[in-house]
Amino acid sequence: MSPRDTMKATERIQGQGGPGRGGPFGRGQIGQKAMNFRGSGKRLLLLLRPQRVKLVGVVAAAVTSVALSSVGPKVLGRATDLIFAGVIGSRLPAGMSKAEAIEATKAAGQAHLADLLSQVDAVPGSGIDFHAVGAVLLLVLALYATSALVGYLQGWLLNDVVQATVFQLRERVEEKLNRLPLPYLDRQPRGELLSRVTNDIDNVSQSLQQTMSQLLTSGLTVVFILAMMFYVSPTLALIALVTIPVTVVLAGLVMRRSQAQFIAQWRRTGALNAQIEEAFTGHALVKVFGRQREVQATFDEENEALYQAAFRAQFLSGLIMPVMTFIGNLNYVIIAVLGGLRVASGTMSLGDVQAFIQYSRHFTQPVTQVASMINLLQSGVASAERVFELLDAAEEEPDAHLAATTAAPHGRVTFEGVSFRYDDDRPLIEDLSLTVEPGHTVAIVGPTGAGKTTLVNLILRFYALNAGRITLDGTDIAQLRRADLRSQIGMVLQDTWLFKGTIRDNIAYGRPDATEEELMEAARATFVDRFVHSLPNGYDTVIDDEGSNVSAGEKQLITIARAFLANPALLILDEATSSVDTRTELLVQHAMAALRSDRTSFVIAHRLSTIRDADQILVMEEGKIVERGNHTALIARGGAYAALYSAQFLGAEGV
Repeated sequence: MSPRDTMKATERIQGQGGPGRGGPFGRGQIGQKAMNFRGSGKRLLLLLRPQRVKLVGVVAAAVTSVALSSVGPKVLGRATDLIFAGVIGSRLPAGMSKAEAIEATKAAGQAHLADLLSQVDAVPGSGIDFHAVGAVLLLVLALYATSALVGYLQGWLLNDVVQATVFQLRERVEEKLNRLPLPYLDRQPRGELLSRVTNDIDNVSQSLQQTMSQLLTSGLTVVFILAMMFYVSPTLALIALVTIPVTVVLAGLVMRRSQAQFIAQWRRTGALNAQIEEAFTGHALVKVFGRQREVQATFDEENEALYQAAFRAQFLSGLIMPVMTFIGNLNYVIIAVLGGLRVASGTMSLGDVQAFIQYSRHFTQPVTQVASMINLLQSGVASAERVFELLDAAEEEPDAHLAATTAAPHGRVTFEGVSFRYDDDRPLIEDLSLTVEPGHTVAIVGPTGAGKTTLVNLILRFYALNAGRITLDGTDIAQLRRADLRSQIGMVLQDTWLFKGTIRDNIAYGRPDATEEELMEAARATFVDRFVHSLPNGYDTVIDDEGSNVSAGEKQLITIARAFLANPALLILDEATSSVDTRTELLVQHAMAALRSDRTSFVIAHRLSTIRDADQILVMEEGKIVERGNHTALIARGGAYAALYSAQFLGAEGV
């Protein structure tokens, strides 16, 4: 059953002063909690621990790929030197040695040209050695091709790591949702919770996929290129290193301002989802009361808040890229000028200058890429923190050590001095005692907020008692495993819940191992069989997500059939016949009377005509039982029950 269907919201939240929410026309409060970037980021990385073997492969592949690509410019510079040497050699007189050519150049007063010739491996009178150039180019091609193949392997492994990690994260979240207590779900807007489970996890997946590969590759690229730059020219390498502290300072300034905006962006996304979910869930109500403008106004307000937060986050983090590009271009100009001067002075070869310029461009590129990843990284960590908040929420106390219910419970339920309150300062049920014998039907009536639904949900252990105890066949239910306890209880709510599937599947949900004959018997007993044959595919008719292809009364009958098929020791019927017509209600009452044999039944009802045959009727007001007895005795007493009955049937029966 749906967690929100297990209790009426008005009684549970609004009636008891719990923390409600704005509803389809209101506006929830968005927490302004600052993001713990370092702690959440570290915790996000720890999620990758089960994939550490594959991560080693990712790192090894990345190192190999980056190393091969880093050697490429240096080797390619050798091809440039060969071409340059060939061009210079073809312009020198043949028959003289290189030393003679240098001396002749000095003698002609061209000292700078002589220094340049000293760095060129030229043979006077010889042109370009295309065979040697071709061999170098083939080597470069092999280096880059191998680097690309290993890079592809790295991407494949990383994709497997990320998707496996996110798969496990989704599993943890799903398991966590099943362990969360009902009070936590009561206080969370459904759209906000769905946003954490869907949008935030998807954003974590995208962030890991893009940033891990980029950060790893870029970090290794910086290390290898820096090593090659010092190998080629330590002086120019030191000049290029000036960009690193500048980059770190600028990135730090931007990150501090954008972190808060990213956490606000995703919190606003959750709030907007909650508002949209409520508006669409209550769409008919919005139409009936003509509140479209208020809903639209609330949406516009939330949408504007999300726009502002997202704009500020993206704008601030987006400043890094153009600033880093400017620093990179400035560094490129400086290197080009100094390199040209060193070539002219003969202290560097043209190929080395070309390689160094390539390295300087490649050096600033990964730094710029890392800077551009900061916004995506912050966004992913912000989403991860919201998921971690859900995973860290307090859970129901585990009950694996508790005893199981008896194999064949009789259904004797006893309340012994039970007290319960949703809020510590607002008592609801105080010192309530009650005994219900096996096979008896107890009807609970009273005004909204009196504690009727609370009473039966305490039997299900949806909430912990503040005092007293509830026993089933003499055993304290707090000493029974929740799953075993609830397996003995069938519940039918006023608000029906059907999932997308066939009518047969929805009935079988009560007991999946039931035989076809048992399922048909339950359907016939609850008169589902009477209308199902009029449907195109009978029991194989698929009910859509909203159950719109069957009437409200038919949906209610299906849920009743589901509960009957479960064959529980206890039945809880919370306004279970409110959606069926009068004639069907009478038929269902007859069916329930037969099926309640040897079962304890709790019936919450506002239509008092449905409970006149109950063994005991409890009248509740403000969490207390003010009257108890059967229908005849309570009418004769002329108290609260008689007043309620008279209010309903004064015109019909003259009571």
